[in-house]
Amino acid sequence: MNDRNHMPLSRYLVLLAVAAFAAVGDFFLKQGMSRVGEIHLSRAQQAVAAVFQPMVAIGIFFLIGFFACYLTALSWADLTYVLPATGIGYVFMALLARFVLQEHVSAARWMGIFLITCGVGFVAQSHARTNPDAEMHVLPESMAAHPQEHYSQDRGSMP
Repeated sequence: MNDRNHMPLSRYLVLLAVAAFAAVGDFFLKQGMSRVGEIHLSRAQQAVAAVFQPMVAIGIFFLIGFFACYLTALSWADLTYVLPATGIGYVFMALLARFVLQEHVSAARWMGIFLITCGVGFVAQSHARTNPDAEMHVLPESMAAHPQEHYSQDRGSMP
């Protein structure tokens, strides 16, 4: 699209995926950790063992999807756009918590979620990049594929 005020639908879908993957990932983490039980800092091996609980593993899988979509969004939009724009995930999470986990969501929390949703609306109306003419600092393709070679040529060797 040539209009700098609008993003293609695919980019909005990436932002939606960021929010959805985060909410679903957190949901599965909560499900799994409810089965694992309380973890104490003095017993770190409990946290490591929790990773292998199936629901936690599914949650991690979704959070990897979140991270991939988040990186994608950050590649074409400002952090101050991406983070608030994906705040709609709080709505998804509250709905999952209320209706699937049967958690009580107080009126104050619903009001907070409403305010976040209003903020998402404001952000969605703004430009994804505040300085679209600014030069992006992009690694050359060869450096991105083999950073060790370029590092060792410039600095001697990798640490």
